[in-house]
Amino acid sequence: MKRPTARDVAQLAGVSRAAVSFVFSGRAEGNLSARTQQRIKEAADALGYRPDEVARSLRARRTGVIGMLSDSIATSPFAGRMVLGAMEAARARGHQVLLMESGSDSAAEAEAVAELRARRVDGFVYAAMDLNATDVPEGLDPSRTVLANCLARKEGTYAAVVTDERAGGRSAVDVLLAAGHRNIALVGGPEGNIAADDRALGFADGLRAAGVPVRKRRLLRVGWQIDEGYAAALRLLDSAKAPTAVVCANDRVATGVLLAAARLGISVPERLSVVGYDDQDQMAAHLVPALTTVALPHHAMGATAVDTLLDAVESGEPVEPGRVRRLECPVVARASVAAPADS
Repeated sequence: MKRPTARDVAQLAGVSRAAVSFVFSGRAEGNLSARTQQRIKEAADALGYRPDEVARSLRARRTGVIGMLSDSIATSPFAGRMVLGAMEAARARGHQVLLMESGSDSAAEAEAVAELRARRVDGFVYAAMDLNATDVPEGLDPSRTVLANCLARKEGTYAAVVTDERAGGRSAVDVLLAAGHRNIALVGGPEGNIAADDRALGFADGLRAAGVPVRKRRLLRVGWQIDEGYAAALRLLDSAKAPTAVVCANDRVATGVLLAAARLGISVPERLSVVGYDDQDQMAAHLVPALTTVALPHHAMGATAVDTLLDAVESGEPVEPGRVRRLECPVVARASVAAPADS
């Protein structure tokens, strides 16, 4: 059967072709009465008419597609949240996301950029699965690109949406301070890593604000893995001056701390409170005890990056270069924090 056209709708509704165009382009208000608009919509429903999005995009010089390029989608436990956030935000504004992964390979990255450009996408979201300073691939126009979970190595060149890691680090220690702890240690991530450094700064911010001394022997910078948290916790906890609470680099390190505490016969949270970071799926909520942690807002990052891009696309203005939005990392309270035993 022949696909119904706008002319068919106009004939059935008894209006002009231009009136149909007003309704389906969002320009009906002020040009057509509510009764006429309703008559056109009823005629379109009766015929099964849908606007030709391809023709519309050609007229508007838009494709209704955003290119999303990532370094490592398949291997990251958080990638799904970011991609879903991007897709939902795009769909809510009449766009779709074309997703490609480079696997952190420069040749694959260049090929992906060329493919997205050939498809004339309306703009780009370049996403990293670990917060870092990155060399943005050539071919990504700063006026139509937003970075997600990474920063351009050359400051002021690209807009970005990242997490507020320093505030997150402070939130982690504030949970323990509010519970009454003052003897608090940090088992942090590696030095030189943006996220780990900012979380450590936030940790120190929280202690200073509470009037608690920041003692270097309580600041351990290790890594991101379970075994590193385990080894560090054995050193911290197997002494007469052991801390009553620990803030961890992430949930994997926190898992190592819980294992070390179990080996030493230290009950959590009765004798030791533990706070993680990430709220990692299939981990934080299923540990024993369930882990209090600071969540990374990957879904919001993907959505905010898309909204920032589409705000520029729809206004006809360029994306503001160098603008960095930092999103809150909320605390997820569970069972691994309690008041210190001697309180």
